[in-house]
Amino acid sequence: MKTHLSINVTNVKDSINFYTVMFGVEPVKVRADYAKFDIDNPRLNFTMNQQSFERGGSLSHLGLQVESTEEVLEMTERWAAGGLVTLAEMKTDCCYALQDKTWVQDPDGNRWEVFTVLENTEGTEKTASGCCSLSVGAVSINRSENNTAVVR
Repeated sequence: MKTHLSINVTNVKDSINFYTVMFGVEPVKVRADYAKFDIDNPRLNFTMNQQSFERGGSLSHLGLQVESTEEVLEMTERWAAGGLVTLAEMKTDCCYALQDKTWVQDPDGNRWEVFTVLENTEGTEKTASGCCSLSVGAVSINRSENNTAVVR
């Protein structure tokens, strides 16, 4: 079984550049208003359609859960090396779990996280409702050599 996810984008070319870096693979099909990525890990048929739409909507964010902090850091390094601005949150209490994660944001504002759960927690009302709400573009980032900001 493979999950299929399709998103609308305002500029397919810009989005291809972003997602090629993010997923680490080239698209398998490209048209003027469409692109398809066939990703092995995670097993994902990811497509994008260029069309007008209202930003926001009901989508909060998207994510890739990995097994370890090392995998989070490896993906963070690959993203930063590809020119993506990353925002790392290490040992953050979010969604009733202590997590290490890194965020990126696509050209249309869709936020993606790669994360690992270190341990489950009871959380607090503030961390439970306020987590996963950072916007990469809204954070003041002092660009380092590797395009990474860290939030602790």
